[in-house]
Formats: sequence, C-alpha cells, structure tokens
Amino acid sequence: MYELKVLSSFSSAHALREYNGKCENIHGHNWQVEIIVASNILNEIGLVIDFKLLKKYLGEIMETLDHKFINDLDFFKKVNPSAENIASYIYEELEKIIGLNKNNNIKIIRVNVYETPSSMASYYKN
Repeated sequence: MYELKVLSSFSSAHALREYNGKCENIHGHNWQVEIIVASNILNEIGLVIDFKLLKKYLGEIMETLDHKFINDLDFFKKVNPSAENIASYIYEELEKIIGLNKNNNIKIIRVNVYETPSSMASYYKN
C-alpha cells in the first residue's frame, strides 16, 4: 500500500453553537489541514496521484473556507462548525472530487484538522 500526505491551511472564524464557554463567541483560527490518501496500485508513471493535483484539489476546498465565517456556509448552518465537523466536511468534499476520476484506486485515509498546533481533530471512514 502507498500513502501520500499533503498539507494546507486556511484562516477563518466560527462560533460553536450551544457551547458553554468562550468558544460560543465568534473567534478565529489559522487552521492547518493534512490529508492522507492511499492506493495499492501506481499509475503508468509510478505515482498514486501527482502531488500537484492533490494539492490543487485540497486548495479548492480550502478556498471555500478561507477568510469566511464558517457558520454562514450552507453545510454549517445545520452542523456545528467544530474541528471534527470541519474535518468531515473536507473529507466529504475531497471524496467528491477524487470520485469524479473513476479511473483511480485512491482511498482517503484520514483528514486531520488542527485548530491550534496542540489541538487536532481527525475524520476517516472504515
């Protein structure tokens, strides 16, 4: 099995609904995101996927979050914008993009979202 990891970041604000504490107020983070994908096969030139293409896909998702009030995004009007749910959102959006290319055998292993350097949430599917 081959695994690849790419990193990206975005800055945004959110407010946790029904949270009892300071985080219920609007506050911002400089989020760090890691995505890990895997495949048991390589393409004709020996790659799982070009890093440049994987970074492009992640960048498209980061653009939807960067410098936004996350609570205002459609997905987060119904779902609390916690780090856990942001990781899930990124995973689902990446899965849509990668799924458009049916000629691959790429599986998303995990999405890690760091709210701070010492606080991280992950999302993955079994």
